[in-house]
Amino acid sequence: MTPESMRRDPSPLYRWIVLLFISLAMFGNYYIYDSIAPIADILQDELGYSDKQIGALYSGYSIAAIFFLLIGGIAIDRIGTKKTTLLFGTLCTLAAVITMLSPHFKVMLLGRVLLGLGSETLIVAITTALAKWFKGKELSFAFGLNLTIARLGSVAADRSPGWGKAFYTGWQDPLKLAAFISAFCIIGGIVYFILESYSEKHHVIGKANEPDKLTFSDILKFKTSFWFIVALCVTFYSAVFPFRSFAIKFFMHAHALSRETAGALNSILPTTALIVTPLFGLLVDKTGKRAQFMMLGSLLLIPVFLIMAYTDISLYIPIAIMGVSFSLIPAVMWPSVAYIVEAHRLGTAYALMTLIQQIGLAAFNWMIGFANDYANASAANPGGYRPGMWIFSILGFFGLFFAFLLQRADRKGGAHLGAAGK
Repeated sequence: MTPESMRRDPSPLYRWIVLLFISLAMFGNYYIYDSIAPIADILQDELGYSDKQIGALYSGYSIAAIFFLLIGGIAIDRIGTKKTTLLFGTLCTLAAVITMLSPHFKVMLLGRVLLGLGSETLIVAITTALAKWFKGKELSFAFGLNLTIARLGSVAADRSPGWGKAFYTGWQDPLKLAAFISAFCIIGGIVYFILESYSEKHHVIGKANEPDKLTFSDILKFKTSFWFIVALCVTFYSAVFPFRSFAIKFFMHAHALSRETAGALNSILPTTALIVTPLFGLLVDKTGKRAQFMMLGSLLLIPVFLIMAYTDISLYIPIAIMGVSFSLIPAVMWPSVAYIVEAHRLGTAYALMTLIQQIGLAAFNWMIGFANDYANASAANPGGYRPGMWIFSILGFFGLFFAFLLQRADRKGGAHLGAAGK
């Protein structure tokens, strides 16, 4: 062990190697989450799953995530980032293995619930680790690169019917592929454990920030503007992510697309976000028009679902519009919280916002599945998807309404959201 007086900061190369391997764990994590959508119709045709059950596979994840957000980062505080990254990365892999083991719904649901517990904790552990390694250096860039690699996992899952076509002969092989890719969670965790253990003996590394926790006494102290942002967050994500849960199945049934084309089309949203979100962030920082941009993003979301449900127009047009909205609103919404919430309450604000978001995802994934079943949505009855598409459009309308209320409340409260960078 190097004497403490002789220790130095780890080299930039060492830090970027750390980033690479914990981002590899995030790639596997995101792939597992999105591995259900490409086989939704197969689960229905081969195993007799209803859309409500398919929605429940996502809702179960979100309910588990809610449980995690209630207990906060206690495990990370007590045993540290290297152990929790490995521990919860292993849980993600175990969840993927359980999900593919049996055709029985309860077994598959158990796997998704375990994924919700492991995945959300892994994300917080890796976020905390990034703060430890990059605070005061290239932290924002490191966060951005980590998210880019993570979203590539979603893109890979959406496009797996193309590059992994040989696996799509039944319900189980695609999930076996997901379980294989989930090993990245363990590999990343093991390598990170080794790298941090070495640095603890030979380098000076920063202390991690305390993970976001829910402090109940702070809840009543938030401004009205914050609650409008939370409402917009719930309505926006409840429209986009439950749509993605059923999108490939919808594209195949309602627009007669192949599984490969439907998956590639669904991948446009995360791909667009990789490229465009940082650009929108720079634009908003320059102009300061945060509430107005959130209104624009919500407005764009309203017609796209109805266009897909009622017209034969090229799907690339509404999906491209949705991609702009999917890039714009998150780029504005999450940073806006820092302009209206005191710095010492930001952890509580983000934890609460994420918790309520997950409640919305749990509810609407199940609701859309119920709506599809009630209307008998299928390849023989593509009009059965229309009630669900109406729900998504209504959520877009409420998002626009909450963004308008946010703009009005912020204007009355001193226009904090209008601050622009120099």
